[in-house]
Amino acid sequence: MSEKQKTLKKEVALSGIGLHTGKEVTLTIKPAKENTGFVFVRTDLEGQPQVEADVNYVTTTERGTTLEKLGVKIHTCEHLLAALVGMDIDNAILEMNSAEPPIMDGSSKFFVEAIEKAGIEEQSKDREYLIIKEVMSYTDPNTGSEMTIIPSDHYEITTMVDFGTKVLGTQNATMKNVSEFKDEFSSARTFSFLHELEMLLDHGLIRGGDISNAIVYVDKELTPETLEKLKKAFGKDDVAVRPNGILDNLTLNYPNEAARHKLLDVIGDLALVGVKIKGKVIANKPGHLVNTQFAKKLNRQWKLQKKKNVPDFDLTKEPIFDINGIMRLMPHRPPFLLIDKVLELSDTHVVGLKNVTMNEPFFVGHFPKEPVMPGVLQVEALAQTGGILVLASVPDPENYSTYFIKIDKVKFKKKVVPGDTLIFKIELIEPIRRGIVHMQGYGYVGDSVVVEAELMAQVAKNKTE
Repeated sequence: MSEKQKTLKKEVALSGIGLHTGKEVTLTIKPAKENTGFVFVRTDLEGQPQVEADVNYVTTTERGTTLEKLGVKIHTCEHLLAALVGMDIDNAILEMNSAEPPIMDGSSKFFVEAIEKAGIEEQSKDREYLIIKEVMSYTDPNTGSEMTIIPSDHYEITTMVDFGTKVLGTQNATMKNVSEFKDEFSSARTFSFLHELEMLLDHGLIRGGDISNAIVYVDKELTPETLEKLKKAFGKDDVAVRPNGILDNLTLNYPNEAARHKLLDVIGDLALVGVKIKGKVIANKPGHLVNTQFAKKLNRQWKLQKKKNVPDFDLTKEPIFDINGIMRLMPHRPPFLLIDKVLELSDTHVVGLKNVTMNEPFFVGHFPKEPVMPGVLQVEALAQTGGILVLASVPDPENYSTYFIKIDKVKFKKKVVPGDTLIFKIELIEPIRRGIVHMQGYGYVGDSVVVEAELMAQVAKNKTE
């Protein structure tokens, strides 16, 4: 059964400081109609320009992921996007009166709570997925960071981090299902090493930081000079190092909080692919650069999948009707029965299958030296599949037949030859009225569309003697 898209029930707002801009910002998360995705709106700029959460708008990945469209920037978008994905949202408008969402406590926790407060609403249109069917990888040759995705029935992620420091060591984290995000990952806070923090402070690049929104791992000697910088930056009389090697500004939520936050970042950055994912991501030493480069690769795969318009069919499932069930519904018989199984059936669509073999009688005379299934028979097979959609809905199908009224917009895109498995998908264009069936049909071999046509047929009761 198809899953439906989701959005918020009502809008919700929260305010805070942007981590790198240091500016006060109010973020309003609003419901959005189907197929909108996530769209940032800069309400502080003339015309309220929009920036879609699209990986092709990524410009920089230092200290966070930055989007830019026509000169309009959105900084550090990953924590907010992770919350939306983690809460199973598909569509939302993200209005901000500054260039950067509030950092809050450095995690996604407050965004998740805001979404919960607003409530989640199911929408009418089906959700689309990028379905991973083969292993895909991306490696950053400069850092050795590697992202891999393998087939899975749902979205899962494993992150492994190793920064080559004793204070942090090697950590890993695994999310087996998105439903775990809220309780296990949303409160994992961003972190920094002391040497990075000192550099950012020296260059005025972390204006919105305070003592509560980042874990600081002390990977160098805490000199009196550094101590004074930290006191000034955080407005504290004293700063010390805990026995576990972090500054005493906070207590870890998890022993592997760094790995969990890296997993959160992966979710946020891969949200920029623009579609829900079914696959298992294995991220070794992830960072915003490798995350977004991998997201670009997945985005290209998604566009290719969409262009081919190939649904995901499970050919191993028990069929709705086998050949005997089909012959009970339809008057056709070999050699003119052109479907072998029915894989899916609903009120509005049907999926049928035909195994094309060298034994087909039409190969005897149709290009016998280079056998090709005739296009007219491919269209007939589409029509027979559509006939199942109608005849399965009546109590006495043996008393009815379906007849072509019109065939339109027929396209043959690839030869069908012996050994091919043909999958036919028929969808109603409009509800059946007065026995008239208006359908759109596609035929697939592997990941390619081989035939498509718009069909109209009439269902008529057989004449009785």
